[in-house]
Amino acid sequence: MPRAPLLEPRKQALQARSAQTVQNIVEAAARILEQRGFDAYTTNAIAERAGISIGSLYQYFPNKDAVTVALMRRETEQLAADIAAASQIEDWREALSRMVHVAVVQQLRRPRLAKLLDSEEGRLARQRGELRSVDRLAAQIVKVLERGEIEHGGPARDLAFDLIAITRGMTDMAGERGEADAPALMRRVGRAVLRYIGV
Repeated sequence: MPRAPLLEPRKQALQARSAQTVQNIVEAAARILEQRGFDAYTTNAIAERAGISIGSLYQYFPNKDAVTVALMRRETEQLAADIAAASQIEDWREALSRMVHVAVVQQLRRPRLAKLLDSEEGRLARQRGELRSVDRLAAQIVKVLERGEIEHGGPARDLAFDLIAITRGMTDMAGERGEADAPALMRRVGRAVLRYIGV
């Protein structure tokens, strides 16, 4: 299925000034979502926050969903690379522990933003004909679980999604409470994950 054209940028920002404008737009979108949520999330609000005209925004993005897609890409690019690197660690327990570490750091960095983007990703991924980032993450976890020959009474893919749910649930709640002690949270999530799979 081809990508929905209205979810892609109108043009590539090749010059430094254009690239900075795009970065400003995407960061403005992030701040609006963090501070005011989707109810206040409009192209006019994004343009105003970015300090540009609405016409300038439309030079780069056809609508707010396209801005959201760009924001999701920005927020998940490093996560995807770090998860892929973690999945290559030879010891499967260490690989899983590193994945938890990476996921907790990502979710706690900007917890409200992460939660809002997680909730919106499914709809936009379907429109784009792409896998959600959570599907790609689950595939990496499955590879690690298969190396550990985990017996859990069900498909490894289901187990992978359970582990993602545990990690997200605990981290989202920590973010809502304003918890800032990432190492302590990583230890708790790590214990929960390992106990869930019975090791």
